[in-house]
Amino acid sequence: MILSPEQSAIRDAVRDYAQERIRPRSATFESSGGFPAGLFEELAALGLMGMTAPSAVGGTGADYVSYALALIELAAADGALSTVVSIQNSLIVSGLLKDGNAQQKARFLPDLIAGRMIGAFALTETDAGSDASALRTRAIKEEGGYRLTGAKQFITSGKIAGIAIVYAVTDPAAGKRGISGFIVPTDSEGYSVDKVEHKLGQAASDTCAIRFDGVFVPESLRLGGEGAGYGIALSNLEAGRIGIAAQCVGMAQAALDIAIGYARDRKSFGKPIMEHQAVGFRLADNAARLEAARQLVLHAAAMKDAGLPCLKEASMAKLVASETAEAIVSAAIQTLGGYGYLEEYGVAKIYRDVRVCQIYEGTSDIQRMVIARAL
Repeated sequence: MILSPEQSAIRDAVRDYAQERIRPRSATFESSGGFPAGLFEELAALGLMGMTAPSAVGGTGADYVSYALALIELAAADGALSTVVSIQNSLIVSGLLKDGNAQQKARFLPDLIAGRMIGAFALTETDAGSDASALRTRAIKEEGGYRLTGAKQFITSGKIAGIAIVYAVTDPAAGKRGISGFIVPTDSEGYSVDKVEHKLGQAASDTCAIRFDGVFVPESLRLGGEGAGYGIALSNLEAGRIGIAAQCVGMAQAALDIAIGYARDRKSFGKPIMEHQAVGFRLADNAARLEAARQLVLHAAAMKDAGLPCLKEASMAKLVASETAEAIVSAAIQTLGGYGYLEEYGVAKIYRDVRVCQIYEGTSDIQRMVIARAL
């Protein structure tokens, strides 16, 4: 698609910032296992922590195409950071805007959009990943609120979050209609981080096992109506999948750029290896596949901007972009040969970071199920 001047300006501004301020520190983020104090507020000053939120609540008021472009550029600099920003925008801020009441929005949105607070999305459990209806975490109603008991697994930002949007069963007999959502401040008594997972990639973005030992949540912090939690959780899938698809494009682009630069400079048999058909054709194929994935992402975002249902298109974008990205990063390693396997060239880190994109925000198998149903 052809971008508007405003969309191009946002893309270019985020690219300049990310390449200057983020990419040189990406390896440090990974080795330290986190992000430095003030970084999220720095991102917020650029409008990146509430991109699609209206200006009336402090957001940027950008469209979803601009949001996808920004995530592509952030991910090209650091995959883990783009994960935190994606969840903050698509699942936390957007979730509160859509389903939160006036008091909840007034209490939490200013800090979230300003980067003073990070949110976590706590749906997945040990035995309830793709099948979100199989939750075991319970929320038992009592005077003035609910008492949460249970555990969550694979929760991004569970350690650094100020609030967690938690989904729990309020009526076991009602199946999917018995799940409710809650806004849980992480300093609540009984909220604890059981474990910070040691992962293959995206080490700077913490992924945690969370436990709720009788956490009291006042009724005023229930998100939406009782029993509406399953629908609320699934209603954010379009934006969430567009976000992850965008980060896949960004990481793949970064790896491809490294491979192209290397292939231009490295000589064998008297000429740059780019001029050898085996290498040139590999890079040409990867560039074409990446552009196809990029256009799927931007098309899904444009449909969302137009107010059209786009779950199928978002799932297509996420499926194609995530699987294409891993293939492109692997091909970049192959292009660099032994150097691609070394940390100092940067492709190895991208390879570690990109692999999870076929798993979170719905596995590739789930995306195929969604697409098949739409067919």
